[in-house]
Amino acid sequence: MGKFKDITIILGSPASGKTTLARRLATDFELDCLCKDDIKEALFDVLGSGDREWSRLLSEASFAALTRLARTQLAVGQSCILEGNSRASHARGLGAVLAEQGARAVQICCCAEPQEIARRFASRKRHPGHLDEVLSRAELDRAAPESPAFMDLGGPRWVYRSDAAQAYSELSKVLNNWLL
Repeated sequence: MGKFKDITIILGSPASGKTTLARRLATDFELDCLCKDDIKEALFDVLGSGDREWSRLLSEASFAALTRLARTQLAVGQSCILEGNSRASHARGLGAVLAEQGARAVQICCCAEPQEIARRFASRKRHPGHLDEVLSRAELDRAAPESPAFMDLGGPRWVYRSDAAQAYSELSKVLNNWLL
């Protein structure tokens, strides 16, 4: 990529298009894509599935692994994409990695209309350890905030409407200018 080391952080609510966007950007920009659920599902496979508290614990372990992997990528001079439903509590670890490695962050918050998120959520098939079948519509609605929930990491922040026709081409152009 360019002369800078960057972490492109893709965040948003469940079924907002995070993974689809992250993998498409990784292909188009030739970046490694590190997805939280890939790690979490490997943990489910080794450690087993459990209740919601167990799932939350494995989510936190997955975010810790993502942060560690990002540090490794940046240490060898490689930019990367991190994808997951990141929260403000994850900013401290990522901020430390950015400062330590002299890297920059860009955040892209995925969103879509609530009915589209509900449709996607109902139609997707994920690892049973996620316990998607016990997530109520009210909980799904609460997981999709009215306004983007960015982390305090500095750098540009963009909202990506995954249900808008021209959104990807517009995002790709501005991201290309940032990464160069």
